[in-house]
Amino acid sequence: MGKGGAVSEGVLKKILLSYSYVAIWIFLSFTVIVYNKYILDQKLYNWPFPISLTMIHMSFCASLATVIIKVFKLVEPVSMSRDLYLSSVVPIGALYSLSLWLSNSAYIYLSVSFIQMLKALMPVAVYSIGVLFKKESFKGDTMLNMLSISFGVAIAAYGEAKFDTWGVLLQLGAVAFEATRLVMIQILLTSKGIQLNPITSLYYIAPCCLVFLFVPWIFVEYPLLRDTSSFHFDFFIFGTNSFCAFALNLAVFLLVGKTSALTMNVAGVVKDWLLIAFSWSIIKDTVTPINLFGYGLAFLGVAYYNHSKLQALKAKEAQKKAAQVDEEEGKLLEQREGEGIGEKRDQT
Repeated sequence: MGKGGAVSEGVLKKILLSYSYVAIWIFLSFTVIVYNKYILDQKLYNWPFPISLTMIHMSFCASLATVIIKVFKLVEPVSMSRDLYLSSVVPIGALYSLSLWLSNSAYIYLSVSFIQMLKALMPVAVYSIGVLFKKESFKGDTMLNMLSISFGVAIAAYGEAKFDTWGVLLQLGAVAFEATRLVMIQILLTSKGIQLNPITSLYYIAPCCLVFLFVPWIFVEYPLLRDTSSFHFDFFIFGTNSFCAFALNLAVFLLVGKTSALTMNVAGVVKDWLLIAFSWSIIKDTVTPINLFGYGLAFLGVAYYNHSKLQALKAKEAQKKAAQVDEEEGKLLEQREGEGIGEKRDQT
């Protein structure tokens, strides 16, 4: 009885920890999105400089990652040559900087709820670019699912009360660059056996992002900031905002490391619905029935896609286990045959 109770207690503890990681990730992801919207929106904090905000985030995250790796030595750096850094990390840094720049820019023109609906296109973009770079195999049923997600997002866009073409183009561009980055990570890093956790990713990639963002910042935002004499840097606002962005990376590390990537995908769906509810009830963004219907269709498509991926992973794991069992049985049979031959020799 005591033993069974101990097992139940251990299982309960794991479940509670898993839910805790999910809750922390949802809270931080939610906070960063709403905080960025608050800073960039001209009706709220009114600081519409997305490149500058992204550069502040990258500077803060790169500095903290360097302290964690070099000073406190809490995380081991990845062994990487200069050529590998230039050929693999730098292109990913360029894509990441463009993705962050465009996604933060979209908050100036679009509501939080509508941005979450447009982000439902991410599986479509990742799959399409994966097929283009031959990292995914083309399947008719999967493409049909991608079209259903796109159709749902199109309906949500049609029902958007405050539709802004430029804002939509910015967000779609952000999705395209982020999807390309995810595929490039597979091609340029994972295929070479290089695994970067969120801390080492920031350590290597954040400085690249700063360099790439500096070029458009000089021509686009620096002249405006120079002429804005009334602005004073608020260390509390930008400091807490940057800290939340860094903490979100740690939460991703915890969530994926202690649970799974699928758990993060499911948690992401919960977060999106919470953000839509928050945007409608607190920020007072308009969410129409057509919005919800379209996003509902897209949500079903994304859920089916995640389910299909999970089933494929389970089948792959089952094949691996079956192959291991066959290999072990084969070795055992060879060992027994060898022992049998040895016994016959002894008898003769």
